[in-house]
Amino acid sequence: MNSPPLANADSTARRNVLIVGASGEIGAAIALDYAKHGARLRLWGRDPVRLLKTSEACIAAGADAVSSRLLDIEDVAAACKAIVADDAATPFDCAVFAAGSGDVKGPGLLVEAADQVARLGIVNFVAPAAMASALGEKMAMRQAGRIVLIGSAAAFHALPFAAGYAGSKAGLARFADALRIGLKPHGVSVTLVSPGFVDTAAARRVPGPKPGILSPEVAANSIVAAAEEGVVHLVVPRTFVILRLLDRMLPRAMRDRLLRALAPQER
Repeated sequence: MNSPPLANADSTARRNVLIVGASGEIGAAIALDYAKHGARLRLWGRDPVRLLKTSEACIAAGADAVSSRLLDIEDVAAACKAIVADDAATPFDCAVFAAGSGDVKGPGLLVEAADQVARLGIVNFVAPAAMASALGEKMAMRQAGRIVLIGSAAAFHALPFAAGYAGSKAGLARFADALRIGLKPHGVSVTLVSPGFVDTAAARRVPGPKPGILSPEVAANSIVAAAEEGVVHLVVPRTFVILRLLDRMLPRAMRDRLLRALAPQER
């Protein structure tokens, strides 16, 4: 699928863009979309083979330049130090925080394992929030920049079988809104993206129906367009906006029963 022109396609040409999580399927698709518009890319990932594959694909797609860093954001201190160093070397015009992890309650467990909840909290909330803060400070000093945080539609639903995932993404959503308010007077935009189901290997491992599932390429195209337009909050597909409203409107007892019924069946 070819990416349609952006509202201001020239704005991405030769722009320095950081993609955190470029060895994942969504991050790789976002990187490739920016590459097609001639951006200069700095790609971070934890999987060396996938990161190299993404780098090569971006070069072939037309990126002005591509460099990479192998790093696991679970080491939050190292990630923050690295983002400050990379920005000092080549100031970023835009940063997309696409790294993340999803998981559900294990078979036979009443609640999620404590170590799983801790890991999801770090990867989905603590690390991206800390890195965005570190970079946001630098961008604010320059009076320019764009930050994109990839959350999830799950952030707005109390999923009893994925409390760690939903909770970590809910924290990121609130953080993104607060960061946006703080950085807006300094010329920095913050976009929160809350996708529904995206057709990745991780999503395919979770049983059950996945209404409105998007390919990584379609999701990436919407994300890049939203970032360039400075959209505050992108929800894709739009069906999940309606589901969010229903969640708010339903009586608590009815909502709780529905959410319990959504739990994947154990195999």
